[in-house]
Parts: sequence; C-alpha cells; structure tokens
Amino acid sequence: MTKTVMCKKYKKEMAALERAPFPGQKGQDILNHVSKQAWLEWQNLQTMLINEKQLNMMMPDARQYVMEQMERFFNNEETDKISGYVDFDDIQEV
Repeated sequence: MTKTVMCKKYKKEMAALERAPFPGQKGQDILNHVSKQAWLEWQNLQTMLINEKQLNMMMPDARQYVMEQMERFFNNEETDKISGYVDFDDIQEV
C-alpha cells in the first residue's frame, strides 16, 4: 500500500515520498507534508532556476535563494519566473 500525506501544496491526500529528500528537520518536514508529485514539480522548477540564473550551489547565498523559492513553491506563493519559458499547457493551437 502506498503511503500518503496531506500535501501542503495541493491541500489533499496524495502519494508520499519514499524517503526524506535531505537530512535533518527540513527533510523530515518535506517527507511529512509534501507529496511525491509536488516534489517532482519542484525539482523541475529548481533545475530551471539554477540553470537560468547560473547559480553556483556551492555558494551559501545561492542555496538560501533556492530554499526560499522552494518554500514559496510549496506554500503556493509566487516564485521567480524563468525568462522565455513557455509552458506547453499554455500554448493554444491555431
């Protein structure tokens, strides 16, 4: 049986992650309150933000920025946009 969590992003019971994405309390909070779907969506956005902004994840300020964006994403707050990115779901056929 698949474990579920009350996803803080989608406000409903959804499939949970199998393990914490990183160590410590923050990882446990994500494991207990973020669905697998929301985590995968965040990973896609995170990758785009790191690439677009050419972030060096060895730098503390870059890691702090990514963590802030992650919190905004999971709390359904506005996150930074990727310039020139067009979601295929938003494209209408002519």
